[in-house]
Amino acid sequence: MTVSILQSNYIPWKGYFDLIARSDVFVIYDEVQYTKNDWRNRNKIKTSNGPQWLTIPVKQSSLDQKIYETEVLKTNWYKKHINALQTNYGKAPYFKEFMETLKPIYERGETNLSTINKHLIEVICEILNIDTEIIDSRDLNLQGGRQERLEDACRKLKADRYLSGNAAKSYLDEQRFEAIGINVDWMDYKGYKTYNQLYPPFVHEVTILDLIFNEGEKAREFLNY
Repeated sequence: MTVSILQSNYIPWKGYFDLIARSDVFVIYDEVQYTKNDWRNRNKIKTSNGPQWLTIPVKQSSLDQKIYETEVLKTNWYKKHINALQTNYGKAPYFKEFMETLKPIYERGETNLSTINKHLIEVICEILNIDTEIIDSRDLNLQGGRQERLEDACRKLKADRYLSGNAAKSYLDEQRFEAIGINVDWMDYKGYKTYNQLYPPFVHEVTILDLIFNEGEKAREFLNY
């Protein structure tokens, strides 16, 4: 049983979905502090002027605010995002087909950032034929500090393998995982193939929607999984 745990991102890049695809269970861990100018509420799209940020405006009432407590600032934000996607990807071969799948998620009028991110992540997984179980960390009632909570999640999910992003190398103690019978593996985000992308030169570090709009049903072939 392979488990991975990450904070939710807004329309994440392909590496995020590569990690999900390599896992049996993916835990969205939004019980931590919301950080400004991060990936929680924004990501990059490709434009004729190069990569540009697409950002959900959110309220931050305190420095202790958790990601799951974060609400959107303007309820019409999604209209600007749909327009931006139309403007920059309207000529992509699969834009119309897959925007019809995504548009209802945008138009739900949801105001909670975590919920918006989770709904979009789930529908993108469906597009990519990724059948990994996705759960909310709050359903696990995790206990302890940062490392202890990861261990607790793996124990409760009966994991024998924990797949982690490289950012956790600064604090994660692999020996503690091994002591409770869990092997730790690290994601390698190198070696991704290029695909038919608008507006050269090619850029990997953009939202997964760039790949989906340009390659359609073949998008999964450009993950390393």
